[in-house]
Amino acid sequence: MDATFFVNVISAGLLTGLVYGLMALGLSVIFGVMRVVNFAHGDMMVVAMYAAFLLFTKLGIEPVPALPLVAGGLFVVGYLLQRFLINHFLGVTEHIQFLLLLSVAMIITNVVLMVFGPDARNIQLDASFESYNLGWLVLDKVRVIAAFTAGGVAALLWAFFRYTTTGTAIRACADNPVGARVVGLDVEKLYAITFGIGTACVGAAGCLLLLLVDVHPHLSSDYTLLGFIIVILGGLGSLGGALLGGILVGLSEALSGVLIAPSLKSMFSFGLLILVLLLRPQGILGKKP
Repeated sequence: MDATFFVNVISAGLLTGLVYGLMALGLSVIFGVMRVVNFAHGDMMVVAMYAAFLLFTKLGIEPVPALPLVAGGLFVVGYLLQRFLINHFLGVTEHIQFLLLLSVAMIITNVVLMVFGPDARNIQLDASFESYNLGWLVLDKVRVIAAFTAGGVAALLWAFFRYTTTGTAIRACADNPVGARVVGLDVEKLYAITFGIGTACVGAAGCLLLLLVDVHPHLSSDYTLLGFIIVILGGLGSLGGALLGGILVGLSEALSGVLIAPSLKSMFSFGLLILVLLLRPQGILGKKP
């Protein structure tokens, strides 16, 4: 294995990591504003992957053009779920919230299993067999498309929270919910919008991941766990931390899959998590409580 080979592996890991980061952004947004851990995160992403699969197989819409449709649909689902279910459990203890969202996750997984069956599904695009050759650097076209689209969605999310009135109001709710109520903000509605944004990020990530991996119903638990690893690495509630954590996990999976064995890549992600927790418990970009 020469240096060129490792550079290509690292590049692939970086590109995949950006998609992972987008997936974790939704989890980080919801926790950062509402202090609710969405244990149905991976299940919602699997729903998004199947939605993108159906749009491609039935209507011929590729995952990237389908992304606004799927993300919009997941936004509506997340908004309604928070508005009419989760909102009633915001004041209860964490283990009750855990059981609630775990129940939602199990329902989603079993419904998907009944509808689509246990077999893995994938899509084949012309771009799946193409690559960009930049001298000795070879980049898979679908991986580049997925990574740049993920980066664009993340940039739009940052701009939304930074420059829009609704984004500013959501940040105010995150900083001081009581003060937000005092000045007349509809905190419950803003929480619902926040949960919808989080699930929309998952929907976007699901469309992009369908370009890279096969989808099956039991994929949800793997990506829920991966999402937790990423946000804890980067720092719970930190948007930049979620992207950084995704990149680190993407790199660790790519390198461990080449140097040791692909089946052990999760072990290295957990090892990286333990290392960060030992050296910086609040996460790389997280703030001390």
